[in-house]
Amino acid sequence: MTAATVQRLTAPVALPCTPGFPVVRDAVLDVDDTGRIAFFGPAASAPATDAVVRPLPGLLMPGLVNTHCHTPMTVLRGMGGDLPLMPWLTGVMWPAEALLTADDVHAGMLAGALDLLRTGCTTSVEMYFFTDALADAVRAAGSRAVLTPGIIAAPGWDRLGTWEQMRDDVSARIDAGGLIPDADGRIEYGYGPHSAYTLPEGAVASVAAHARERGALLHTHVAESLGEDEQLRAEHGSVPAMLDGDGALGGRFLAAHSVHLSDNDIDVYSRHGVAVAHCPGSNAKLAAGTARLLDLRRAGVPVGLGTDGPASCDDMDLWNQARLAGLMARVGADDAAALTAADALMLATADAAAAIGRDDLGALEAGRRADVVHVDTHDAAFVAPSDDAQLVSNLVWAGGSRLVRDVWVGGEQVVEAGETTRADRGEAIAAVRAVSARLRGALAAS
Repeated sequence: MTAATVQRLTAPVALPCTPGFPVVRDAVLDVDDTGRIAFFGPAASAPATDAVVRPLPGLLMPGLVNTHCHTPMTVLRGMGGDLPLMPWLTGVMWPAEALLTADDVHAGMLAGALDLLRTGCTTSVEMYFFTDALADAVRAAGSRAVLTPGIIAAPGWDRLGTWEQMRDDVSARIDAGGLIPDADGRIEYGYGPHSAYTLPEGAVASVAAHARERGALLHTHVAESLGEDEQLRAEHGSVPAMLDGDGALGGRFLAAHSVHLSDNDIDVYSRHGVAVAHCPGSNAKLAAGTARLLDLRRAGVPVGLGTDGPASCDDMDLWNQARLAGLMARVGADDAAALTAADALMLATADAAAAIGRDDLGALEAGRRADVVHVDTHDAAFVAPSDDAQLVSNLVWAGGSRLVRDVWVGGEQVVEAGETTRADRGEAIAAVRAVSARLRGALAAS
């Protein structure tokens, strides 16, 4: 049976974020009763419909896709904010995280997911613990997430089991219900081995074998800073070289950060189809370095933008990451055309979806999930909305998240007039502040 169109959105202009980056004027988007896009294109080509029509001023575009996040760390935002990566991680984050409960993680995930939705980010790739709490919070917010539960063997984390048990829990979930267990597609399961330096040798390869067998995403930190994996580089040449030698690469492999890569490392990524989650804001704040974005793209490595967690990149605004990625690429290349406004937006939409292996997200196109963002163009940021190139430039460089008005996930409106519809944001903020106060008190007393 063909799915029925249940609603039609119209707007003066839309950016589908499909190849060639077309700008569609007098746009129509139909949503079917499965929450997917039934039609997208100019009104002149739209089919007749009996569906409810909602005319919207401004601009329509796909929901943003955040390829690397630890959203529950909302409860830790600002702790150790002026420390470099490893002292911050081992001296501040891990002691605080050792005190977290499933309820704490639910509170952080819910508040963070609501925050992401209000910026137009509809999907995030999450690496964290207490998987059921994560999934429940995502469903409560109405967002979408690829959950890659953390797999780690570091001090304090054994309270959650061995790394093998963490791996097997993910495999059991997928075997029982599939990668995407629900028809609405709100949750996908994958694997989150934290990093090569927090796991014994061979562990990432073992997890990768489980992931490939199930067609699942493997999401891990690679080469984030110079100091984190000195021993691994001394022994193997580089972390990518070690992973290549272990047979860990292949399948859906997402390497977060990937800041410190050699030409050979980039070639390894290219040969194995490894994708990169580029997190320029977090890398800058922690003084970890600048990823070779342009070289990765030239080598054909799929790259999507990520914010990292709110404890290391505090605002989780993917629009800011798009701007920063563009600015840093231009300065690094001494070329103002090195990364265009359209390129930057694609890194947060279609390119990000491709990097995580999801061809149902990241673009306005028939058959994809109806994750849609409505942006207000009646703002001083837009000085020539009738000019295609200037419209895109204004959106990326001067507009951004502050102009997001409405958001749909799977055709369901989850942000209306700038406010979330599924959960009370004030209550979510209060819950996060209560967790933060308890953690600060416990750490001060220890």
